[in-house]
Amino acid sequence: MKIAIDIDSTLHHYWDVLSDAARQRFGIELPYEEQYDWGITRLKEEQLKCVIDATHCEPAILAGRPYPGAVEAVNRWAESGHFVHITSHRSRDCQAATERWLSQIGLRYDELYCSYDKITRCEEIGIDLLIDDSPHNIIAALERGITVATITHPWNQDVVEEEEGVIAAADWPTLARELEAAVAPLRRTRRTGQAA
Repeated sequence: MKIAIDIDSTLHHYWDVLSDAARQRFGIELPYEEQYDWGITRLKEEQLKCVIDATHCEPAILAGRPYPGAVEAVNRWAESGHFVHITSHRSRDCQAATERWLSQIGLRYDELYCSYDKITRCEEIGIDLLIDDSPHNIIAALERGITVATITHPWNQDVVEEEEGVIAAADWPTLARELEAAVAPLRRTRRTGQAA
């Protein structure tokens, strides 16, 4: 099976980093529990870009702490022969720092792809399962027949509840169990890395 996994708010809790940067740079609070929409309306477009750039600099990337159980689950899948594609909306300038972070946390993967068009890349390489927090990516992947899973957040709760077939959990240990129960090929050991 080919598995694509997002980074920010999927492998680690990115919202606190983003909120801290918004507060430090512009004095604007971004309470996690109030973020019911994917758009960040409290920041102007240029402010949001500045905050994202601050959170995607090398020191900020390397300071990221993965969610408990995330690395262990992904490494189990990699060890079982599944192809692991790490995908992020980070700019290509973040690729080297992101590679260092993935090495630092000990996450096994086959490919890292930093781009603003994840779903096209997922289609190109035949991804079977996408794990991502973005409502847009969840819906786009479902429309293309890709199985979707997510860590639940206030901004994707509606999609989780309304879209049929989204596998969701509040944490990685639960998500891994849900996936291993729902997606049969995750339980099989394969050596080729090709889709089951």
